[in-house]
Amino acid sequence: MDNFTSVRQVVRTLRPRSSLTVFHRDAVLRAAGWFVENFPGPVLYAVKTNPDPHVLTAVHRAGVRRFDVASLSEVETVASLFPDADICFMHTVKAPEHIAEAYDRHGVRTFAFDTDAELDKILRVTGDARDLTLFVRVSVSNSDAEIDLSRKFGADPDAVGRLLVRARQVSARLGICFHVGSQCMEPSSFRHAIDLVHAAIVEAGVIVDIVDVGGGFPTAYPGMRPPPLASYVEVISRAVARLPIAEACELWCEPGRAIAAEASSTLIRVEGRRGDALYVNDGTYGALFDAGAPGLVFPTAAHGAAGRAFGGASAPFKFFGPTCDGLDVMKGPFMLPADIDAGDYILVGKTGAYGNALRTRFNGFYSDLAVQVAEGPMMTMFADAAPAEPGARQVWGTDA
Repeated sequence: MDNFTSVRQVVRTLRPRSSLTVFHRDAVLRAAGWFVENFPGPVLYAVKTNPDPHVLTAVHRAGVRRFDVASLSEVETVASLFPDADICFMHTVKAPEHIAEAYDRHGVRTFAFDTDAELDKILRVTGDARDLTLFVRVSVSNSDAEIDLSRKFGADPDAVGRLLVRARQVSARLGICFHVGSQCMEPSSFRHAIDLVHAAIVEAGVIVDIVDVGGGFPTAYPGMRPPPLASYVEVISRAVARLPIAEACELWCEPGRAIAAEASSTLIRVEGRRGDALYVNDGTYGALFDAGAPGLVFPTAAHGAAGRAFGGASAPFKFFGPTCDGLDVMKGPFMLPADIDAGDYILVGKTGAYGNALRTRFNGFYSDLAVQVAEGPMMTMFADAAPAEPGARQVWGTDA
């Protein structure tokens, strides 16, 4: 991967014709390092958020040794990179062949489930192993999150007690876990979820070794500035301290977006303009999926073609992606120079979470071009972020 000082240098040197991933390695080190230093327990990186080996390597370098995986492919990726990693298979519905290979070939001993059938499957495939760490996943409210996961995963509260009792009888270590939803904007959501955990533990009357508060830790986007991450940790710590097993249990978390969002940006080119619509060479079938389906607004910065300067005024724009599909639209609004036009470049920030992971080859539009820049990311959640090169860019955002 080629190294550059700034995005401005990338544009001037490469003048890329395809979209391009701009990797911010130091941002990953800072984000992952923050969780390692500030969360009172083991940190599991959610690999699905961004499985790029450069990101995984930076996360590992920051001190993360546990990884939350959802597929056999992710198991294999982590195992090949980090022989010392503790791989946790936290998807609650797994193919039996994947459980078997994870257990037999890669030493995976941690599995999550939310039904009797899935627990039966894990035990059957592993030969009724007694060296397992088993997590019961509880369904909790995702009302404060941008992306709801509660309808797909998690046992109903009235079933959790029974599942805990069953798992306690067959596991070496027993855990209980939940997920408050992706991009959770309220720390209190974790307190409400832990209250449900409290009730389940009391009902089951069993010793629980691990409480895993999952992911959902947010990042900042234009128009969406969450409370500081420290406030989430404080709420979690206070709520867990009230659990009857507080002094004896471990506390885990599974950040994904909060670590990976600042890992990379996406450099795109304007191919055409129609009023307030910019036709760009990446979109919802590429690295900008979250700008289309969930409708997140990303921070943006404009770079003029051949170094041309923009006028001082800004205006709101929407993006049309390169495919022929009418769903390939990102409504924004993305604030950019009012005189932006075909041939100009746009840096779309904070695409490290799910951007690269969700790219497709639909219509033949695909790019895995990537560079690394020393310049820091836009809208960092971390106070010690490196400043941008003076004059390198201006951030155009709805709340910039």
